Amino acid sequence: MPVEITWWGHATCTVEDSGIRVLTDPLFTRRLVHLRRRRGALPPSEAAVADVALVSHLHADHLHVPSLARLAPGTLVLLPRGARRAVPGLRRLTHLRLTEVEPGMRVEVGGLVVRAVPASHDGRRIPVGPHRSPALGFVVSGEARTYFAGDTGLFDSMAEEVGEVDVALLPVGGWGPYLGPHHLDAGRAAEALARIAPRSAVPVHYGTYWPIGMDAVRPHEFHTPGDEFVRRSAELAPEVTVHLLGHGESVRPEVAR
Repeated sequence: MPVEITWWGHATCTVEDSGIRVLTDPLFTRRLVHLRRRRGALPPSEAAVADVALVSHLHADHLHVPSLARLAPGTLVLLPRGARRAVPGLRRLTHLRLTEVEPGMRVEVGGLVVRAVPASHDGRRIPVGPHRSPALGFVVSGEARTYFAGDTGLFDSMAEEVGEVDVALLPVGGWGPYLGPHHLDAGRAAEALARIAPRSAVPVHYGTYWPIGMDAVRPHEFHTPGDEFVRRSAELAPEVTVHLLGHGESVRPEVAR
């Protein structure tokens, strides 16, 4: 069965591999605090159907409790270590199987192995207080090896930690006109692609949410990261096929046999 990847917007994707549906950083809302969904319809109900959901870190646009609540009873959710202590709302999700992981841990889900890997990002729920939960990426191994980077900056051991993969789901933008440290913009994401050297890539985490009232402020920062990633990847990693998806679109990338 071919591996299929669907991008629902922001960092939310479905990866179908070996008959298992993997959902990344579920976010199914029109508005989140000061952010509004400006492009793409809300994902349909089928987007919340998953065997396992991966949560990369505790920021509210990646760990969104109301979106997790939409998952079916018994769905396995992999969260960074310390998430339940840091996010009290998770205690209400008694219908889900919440499992905390940290870099290096592996979890088997049907015919898949999900491995947590490090990310260079602030893993706290709010930008104050001690660092108690790591930010994570995940490598999903089945018919393909798919790297979901979550939110991360470049770091020296990235290629070593991720290992050999077929597909990389890389963040290339954000939800505001400026990206702080420990993020990938289109150029840095292309550099990450050159380091990791997958067969193909899908840019995510751009062109979906934007601060309310800032529609006219540097709008190119909202619209262009995907196209810029395609351009920079052609320069830095020309051997990698980049699939630029619209919201709700899917691709079946080529994988090594």
